[in-house]
Amino acid sequence: MARGFLARTITVVSLTVTFSAVTARSSHCRYLYPLFQSAGNKACCSPSGHWYHSKAARMSCYKNPRANLHNKARTSPYPGSKVERSEVPNNKVDWLTEWKAYSPVEYTAPSVLAGPQWADPEIGDRTFSPKFNDKDGPVDRKSQCGVYEVENGRPRNPVGRTGLSGRGLLGRWGPNHAADPLITRWKRDSSGNKMAHPDSGKNILQFIAIKRKDCGEWAVPGGMVDPGEKLSATLKREFAEEALNSLQKSGAEKETLEKQLNSLFSQDHFEVYKGYVDDPRNTDNAWMETEAVNYHDESGEIMDNLNLEAGDDAGKVKWVDIGERLKLYASHADFVRRVAEKRGAHWSEHPDPESKG
Repeated sequence: MARGFLARTITVVSLTVTFSAVTARSSHCRYLYPLFQSAGNKACCSPSGHWYHSKAARMSCYKNPRANLHNKARTSPYPGSKVERSEVPNNKVDWLTEWKAYSPVEYTAPSVLAGPQWADPEIGDRTFSPKFNDKDGPVDRKSQCGVYEVENGRPRNPVGRTGLSGRGLLGRWGPNHAADPLITRWKRDSSGNKMAHPDSGKNILQFIAIKRKDCGEWAVPGGMVDPGEKLSATLKREFAEEALNSLQKSGAEKETLEKQLNSLFSQDHFEVYKGYVDDPRNTDNAWMETEAVNYHDESGEIMDNLNLEAGDDAGKVKWVDIGERLKLYASHADFVRRVAEKRGAHWSEHPDPESKG
């Protein structure tokens, strides 16, 4: 996506969480994947029907503040600046904890204050009357965490204090929505047969990874949802721009590419994760939320006809074997692990003996 770092870094940290069963109309944050879960928590990562039954496995944003602490959202200096956040100890993150002396640093990046098309005006601007917790024209200001508080005209981060007020590098007051397309296929030999891992005996799944220009780490492609844009359109657009270099294609090439992508994005898919992300750009008044969706090319024939070519803010792009040794940007390895479990593919070279049989 052309906005680059200013609108896209999605960084998440794994924390241990507690889960509660809630209805589809719950006001709590819906997590289809335990992104804040410790990677070693076997109780939460065993493949059971609860993960995939009617998009279940939802997590509360509010019931257990200590379980929902965001860490990256309290780190300093703030990305792209020398700004230091006010320090927020763990026991002061929760807004329900009284802290009269709390005095967050105010910061909104000059690039945001310059008024680009993707950014809101400042609160108090006479031309700006946002409808928080609602669809505001083409801009979606609703949160996956349900209804968030608005104090003195400003939305309040549903997970807690960050030590920084304003918007930082984020364009929208309140939730800033992103999407991550996770494209997979089976690894095959020269004869077209699926290849199994020698240790686990399970077939090896591959996904398309990009090497980010801003930090040099490998990651799942992704970017911001444009106003009025459907999630499916964002997922397809971001994949095309970053993994296929669609922005540099000719008109005829784009037309052909569009047909191929329509076939890919009509394949079997499921939501891996949906909700708040612990991003270093988050502030008390603006935060990142994302939806990660897996599109799987079972036969591999669709992707055989697509030539990978890094574009936009991706430095490189390639197919990567999925396994526990993956070192990926933020918690993207958690995304692909859940996909491997969903597809019954190889992940661990030392599987839990209790899972056998």
